[in-house]
Amino acid sequence: MEETQELSTKLNLKDSLIKSAVVVVPKIDDLIEGEIVSQKGSSIFVDIKPFGTGIIYGREYNNAKDIIKVLKYGDKITAKVTEMENELGYISLSLKEAKQEIVWREAEEAEKSKTALELKVIDANRGGLILEWKGMQGFLPASQLKEDHYPRIENGDKDKILDELKKLVGEKIPVVIMSANPKEKKLIFSEKRTGIEEIEEIISKYKVGDIIDGEITGVIDFGIFIKIEDGLEGLAHISELGWSLIENPADIFKIGEKIKAKIISIKDGKISLSVKTLKPNPWKSAEKKYKKGEIVKGVVIKFNKHGALVSIEEGVSGLTHISEFKSESDMKQKLELGKTYPFQITLFEPKEQRLTLTYLEKP
Repeated sequence: MEETQELSTKLNLKDSLIKSAVVVVPKIDDLIEGEIVSQKGSSIFVDIKPFGTGIIYGREYNNAKDIIKVLKYGDKITAKVTEMENELGYISLSLKEAKQEIVWREAEEAEKSKTALELKVIDANRGGLILEWKGMQGFLPASQLKEDHYPRIENGDKDKILDELKKLVGEKIPVVIMSANPKEKKLIFSEKRTGIEEIEEIISKYKVGDIIDGEITGVIDFGIFIKIEDGLEGLAHISELGWSLIENPADIFKIGEKIKAKIISIKDGKISLSVKTLKPNPWKSAEKKYKKGEIVKGVVIKFNKHGALVSIEEGVSGLTHISEFKSESDMKQKLELGKTYPFQITLFEPKEQRLTLTYLEKP
């Protein structure tokens, strides 16, 4: 009995050793470790046991000169396989691609773990800031800046916004990686998401549907920032500011103004607000007043690529499609901004806030 158990134990041990000895053959794009065994001219030879010898040469050698200059015989390196057998019979390797691959893996891990980083701002553009992390450049959108760094330019002047963003160049700011996409080579940072636990604790006091008394702290081209309480702001998008068309929020709202707003969304530590939902919805009253086929008077309030936007009353507007005219110039010749013309309603769905109209030319 004991001999049988001993034999069984030996067989299991032998099976385990065989399994552990199984070697996975590397393939193109795999990272592989090796030891530098020699250098001849512009070629580095790497011992990759048990698969043979790898080589870093040609363009890959030139691309990695900054890495190669600090390497020496016997150093262990990690390289990326670019070809399993080249014309010389070696495994072609890339040091630079391996370094980038490793950094991207670290970036993905940092994104998952929400690792706090302090990075230097190296440049700015109209959309935000350029930061550098481990030799890679990433982007911090202006929308992901915290309150004290966000450029509050009342008229939304993009040149002035850029001037304010440029003042941050050279500074170090705390950020987290919001998105790491190695395939598209895109690295996106967020300053807002640092300290997200504290923000979420404050936000937990609020729920969708709550009406808040706030103060306007920023007026930008896509909406207004409203301070809800110390350390907490919400954004009311331009589409949520009023029932009528608003092209420039700065024409209506001012920093420091007290305002009421309704919470319409709480997501990822951000609060979205609406100002217009606290006002009567003009589409509800319009439902009782208008119907398809009716002839109405409308004011042309805007041109776009689809046609002319026409208001038939405050907050109720629809489109006269450009196909109704011979050309864009024909449309603009017949219709002028701010003027009133007769139209016929061709579609009216007040619940969906949809309205289309046909221009009735004077005989």
